[in-house]
Amino acid sequence: MKIEGVDLLDLYGEKNSKLNLLKNAFPDVTITSRGENLKLSGEKKLTQAVKDKVERMVSILKQKHELTHDAIKDLLNGNNPYATRISASENGNVIVYGRGGKPIKAKTRNQKKLVDLSSNNDIVFAIGPAGTGKTYTAVALAVRALKNKLVKKIILTRPAVEAGESLGFLPGDLKDKVDPYLRPLYDALDDMIPGEKLDYFMTNRVIEVAPLAFMRGRTLDNAFIILDEAQNCTTTQLKMFLTRLGPSAKCIVTGDLSQIDLPGRQKSGLKMALDILSDLNGVGTIFLSPDDVVRHRLVKDIILRYNKNSERMSERRNNKDQEE
Repeated sequence: MKIEGVDLLDLYGEKNSKLNLLKNAFPDVTITSRGENLKLSGEKKLTQAVKDKVERMVSILKQKHELTHDAIKDLLNGNNPYATRISASENGNVIVYGRGGKPIKAKTRNQKKLVDLSSNNDIVFAIGPAGTGKTYTAVALAVRALKNKLVKKIILTRPAVEAGESLGFLPGDLKDKVDPYLRPLYDALDDMIPGEKLDYFMTNRVIEVAPLAFMRGRTLDNAFIILDEAQNCTTTQLKMFLTRLGPSAKCIVTGDLSQIDLPGRQKSGLKMALDILSDLNGVGTIFLSPDDVVRHRLVKDIILRYNKNSERMSERRNNKDQEE
């Protein structure tokens, strides 16, 4: 068969790494690449199956302008690589039962990957835009760990960064001022734990919701810890937080790199953390996309429009800098 309309390196991968996934999946078919020509030798039924997979790979590459190793693995396993929502048959495992016995499950494939990563790593970075369920899924995992007695407490924290509003002018004491920043965490807990039990847990500090600044100097052990909105942490703050973890702690760090609210020219510590920790054993990273949005159907489109606008503005700035 002849391959047309795509870059062969994108299709086959460096050192044929993507093509080798295909070869390993069909050991009884001899697959030989000669430039644009791909020769298939073997039983007719199997060679046709390989041809179908290759044609699908080419189609994905043309449509999406990328073909990841994970997408190929999904394709070889009979799944749609870009179907983000998952069916009950694909995801029969309930993370936790919420209020009124409501089963809480991963709704998209990337949410399910977040669940799996948390099982295999002590620190997980979950990065993605608003509405992708990263915080809600993380809280569900923490509640499950507490119910199963895998941890003794849950600690939920956020940096109290002013996203266009003034913290100083909010009414009340410090708790009253920071609670609005922590409200999404309270809302997720309220969906999963009956009111009286949640009050008991919070009164007795079994569940603790606090600003990030309150973590300094502590050792957080036998706990499931979630740092939310981590894109608004400085490098110093994020390092401080990550070095609080005790030997029996588990942690999920969530963030949206498109919504950094740090003042002035301060850089997000989350970006650096992803660069220097991504290949560390015991640390997992999952990037959620607008396709994982589980809020109103317009939220995905809104995110995509803003992303496109940001790209245009960045391109204009680059062109202006080159002209100067």
